[in-house]
Amino acid sequence: MTDQDLPYDSFLLVSFGGPEGPDDVMPFLENVLRGKNVPHERMLEVAEHYKSFGGVSPINQQNRELMEAIRGEFQANGIDLPVYWGNRNWNPLFPDTLRQMKADGCKRAIAFFTSMFSSYSGCRQYRENIIAAREEVGEGAPIVDKLRMGFNHPDFIKTLAASVQASLDEIQANPSDTTVLFTAHSIPLSMADNCDYVKQLGEASRLVAEAVGVIDWRLVYQSRSGPPQQPWLEPDICDAITEMDDNQKIDRLVVMPIGFVSDHMEVLYDLDDEAAKLCRQRGIQMSRAATPGINEGFVSMIRKLVEERIGRRDQKDAEGLLGPWHDVCPENCCLYTPRRPPMRG
Repeated sequence: MTDQDLPYDSFLLVSFGGPEGPDDVMPFLENVLRGKNVPHERMLEVAEHYKSFGGVSPINQQNRELMEAIRGEFQANGIDLPVYWGNRNWNPLFPDTLRQMKADGCKRAIAFFTSMFSSYSGCRQYRENIIAAREEVGEGAPIVDKLRMGFNHPDFIKTLAASVQASLDEIQANPSDTTVLFTAHSIPLSMADNCDYVKQLGEASRLVAEAVGVIDWRLVYQSRSGPPQQPWLEPDICDAITEMDDNQKIDRLVVMPIGFVSDHMEVLYDLDDEAAKLCRQRGIQMSRAATPGINEGFVSMIRKLVEERIGRRDQKDAEGLLGPWHDVCPENCCLYTPRRPPMRG
């Protein structure tokens, strides 16, 4: 029996990780930024963001809650897969999780990445991390296959559309004449040029806007961390708000963090703090739309993607123009530098 003939016997939630106390902040950021050309001043600035929240990122607790929601969804739908969780940058780290899975007798896992859009940092790097973790664990480490990207899955689009509608209702705004900014983490242009990140974000934003009846929408970015001389995706959300308000006064604004599945630090600081403060200064009534979190529709999407992979769902649901994304990443998918070797995952 080959590796690909093994039945799936487990589920792995794959995420970024975050510090859970003040003493964790600098070691965590050193893990995140290792090998990256990020100014030291920027690392210290981000450290202060975490420290302003007691050194605790909300992402780990949110992943614990998502795990429990997935377990409940699996149980309710007859999916007998134990649920595990591993992180790139903080405990539980991938090697530790894979060791536990090996000890539990797991041979082949389905993985859901908590990044809904394809890029090196959001997909390929995770696959590289998992390959390195399997090598560290050694013989008997479980095989890990990732699920396809669900950025245009109907359940994901409906979840985000409901969130945007709730924000419009909060500020008593009409979708046909209210600006909606869809925001995602900025990445270097050299990374964006080798993946479908922008294409997928644009399509998902369009689908959500159409579902709600929003006409005036833009895709913007946030949280860039590279050196000033390195070009990253633009415009930054605060620059976009300033420019739009200068050109034509904005009264109401909805911000939808489409690139984030939960309220982690970039959402809390860059949107709920910085962008919200800018809007208050300019007299703009802003509502930040909720991320999917453990919303029923988001959790059902994860379950349906699993059902596709284990052969219990024939149809691959996808809205819009791009269709269902690939199950197996092509060898050169999301390359960031030409020196990275071809791989499959």
